[in-house]
Amino acid sequence: MIEGVDYAQRFFEDIEPGEALARVEDEITYRRVIMNPATTWDYFPGHHDPEYARAQGQPTIYVNTMHFLGFADRVVSGWAGPRSFLVRRKVSTLASVYAGDTMVGTGSVVGKRREERDGYVRYLVDIELTVGNQHGDRCAAVTATIALPAREDPERSRLWW
Repeated sequence: MIEGVDYAQRFFEDIEPGEALARVEDEITYRRVIMNPATTWDYFPGHHDPEYARAQGQPTIYVNTMHFLGFADRVVSGWAGPRSFLVRRKVSTLASVYAGDTMVGTGSVVGKRREERDGYVRYLVDIELTVGNQHGDRCAAVTATIALPAREDPERSRLWW
C-alpha cells in the first residue's frame, strides 16, 4: 500500500447517473511538461522549447495529448477504484494547458448498463469529464466508459473481453 493513496473500490450497484466524480487538481510544472514527451518520445518542440512555443503564439511550453489522456484516466480510476477497467475513452482537446497552470478535472456519471457475452457480464458506467485550468477555461472534453465489479454476480462478472 502506498501512503496517501485511496484504495476504495466502487461497485456497479452503488453508482447513480448524475453522480459527480471527485474533483482532481494537478500542478503542472515545467519539469512535468518536459517529462511526459521525454518518456513518450513526443519531441515536438512546443512541449519542451519555450522559444518555439512563443513563436507559435503560445505563452510557454504546454502539455502533450498523452498528458491529457493520462490525467483523464487518473480522474476516472481514482474515483472508480483499483478494480475498475477503462473500456473506452475519447478526448477532444480544446485549449492548451501550460507549464505553471493547474490542471483541473471534474465530471459526472451519465449512464450505466449491463452487457452480456458468452455467458459473462460486464457492468459498464459512462462518464463525461471536463479538463480545465485554474482560470476556469475548458481545455478538453472527455467521454469514458469503465467496467466495474458487481456485488450481485461476481462469478460471471468480467471487466474486459
